[in-house]
Amino acid sequence: MARHHEIPATPENMVYGFLDARQPPVLRIASGDTVTLHAVPSGGRESLPTNGLTVPDDFLAALDALAHHPGPHFLTGPVHVEGAEPGDVLQVDILEVKPRLDWGFVAILPLLGTLPEEFTDYEFIHPTIDAERGVCTMPWGVEIPLDPFFGVMAVAPPPAWGRCGSPVPRVFGGNMDNKELKPGTTLYLPVFNEGALFSAGDGHGVQGDGEVCITALETALSGTFRLTVRKDLGYRSPFAETADHLISIGLDEDLDDAAKQAVREMVAHVCARTNLTRNQAYMLCSLAGNLRVTQTVDGNKGVHMMLAKAVL
Repeated sequence: MARHHEIPATPENMVYGFLDARQPPVLRIASGDTVTLHAVPSGGRESLPTNGLTVPDDFLAALDALAHHPGPHFLTGPVHVEGAEPGDVLQVDILEVKPRLDWGFVAILPLLGTLPEEFTDYEFIHPTIDAERGVCTMPWGVEIPLDPFFGVMAVAPPPAWGRCGSPVPRVFGGNMDNKELKPGTTLYLPVFNEGALFSAGDGHGVQGDGEVCITALETALSGTFRLTVRKDLGYRSPFAETADHLISIGLDEDLDDAAKQAVREMVAHVCARTNLTRNQAYMLCSLAGNLRVTQTVDGNKGVHMMLAKAVL
């Protein structure tokens, strides 16, 4: 029988700014179990509101207790999934994601974002979140529907890579900032270590494709995931799907190369699921695949392709 587990957002259950295969797991579970993990917002003390909004104790505790490493993301985990071995794939079914804070922040920061040379009047804003109504309210009054997801979902990197800063998404997943990776989506991550060592964080209340100014609506989330070891897939890079779509993921410093990877991955997956030739799959992607810029701000840029399963 599958079991359910919960990980509170306490300092002993988090790291600040990195992923590392040497980090000991905070929880061990069986393949097929579900985990609800709680996370605090990314960012440091400069991101805290000064207008009377409540800062949760667990966020303050994390800021006080955890050493800041190469990135701004507090990550909850890692979770050791029994039976996972290098070469396997971790299937991450995203079951539920909920805000656990009534505010978030958006920032323009030095030397970051898509147009860092043009936006040098640096600032933070703190939109309020109404989880019951499913909206955030900008300081100028506009309401934006919430669409929460975790910007970072990852397994531990290959041991030889050592400690990897959290900002750059790589083959192990990480800071992909892909708004399609939300409840109802299944994410597949290649495994590089015994137990896979899954972590998540960087809660986003809502984000546009591109995440152009460097942040989404950065906030605290709780997420429930089913983690299952797959020994039958052999995927070598992150891939995702919903009930209706396949989602290929390209990551590269060069946006053109990220786009090429997303197309290449989708062609391979279409061929694996159908009797189409590579030429036919490539042409199908040109007619029915939607290539989208995931984010342009994380070192490795992201491009993803959405392809409706109905055309397979």
